[in-house]
Amino acid sequence: MASEAPAPIAITVVFSAAPRSVQEIDLQVPKGCLADYVLALVAPRWGVEVVQLRALELGVWGKRVSAQQVLRAGDRLEIYRPLTVDPKVARRERFVRQGAKSAGLFATRRAGGKAGY
Repeated sequence: MASEAPAPIAITVVFSAAPRSVQEIDLQVPKGCLADYVLALVAPRWGVEVVQLRALELGVWGKRVSAQQVLRAGDRLEIYRPLTVDPKVARRERFVRQGAKSAGLFATRRAGGKAGY
């Protein structure tokens, strides 16, 4: 008997090569394929070497996974580039730039209310 190939599943692959630039591809891949297989598929489409993509962190719906992760239908494979600035430091610097009166809880106050409440 001839065995049939497994039915393809739909996944989405998301990559941000630069700030404020997100590339997204919807793919049909064989059921049971690994994340590493998908990296080899999308690298030429984005003009990136497979080795460069394999050096980056991967996630599925915001949870870190390895390249050996088996993908399921509807998964969103995310390729994370390294952070250039610590998010906590960036938030502190933004708060200093904006000032205490125009950021977060201090931005609006009810009439007669105390600062910060």
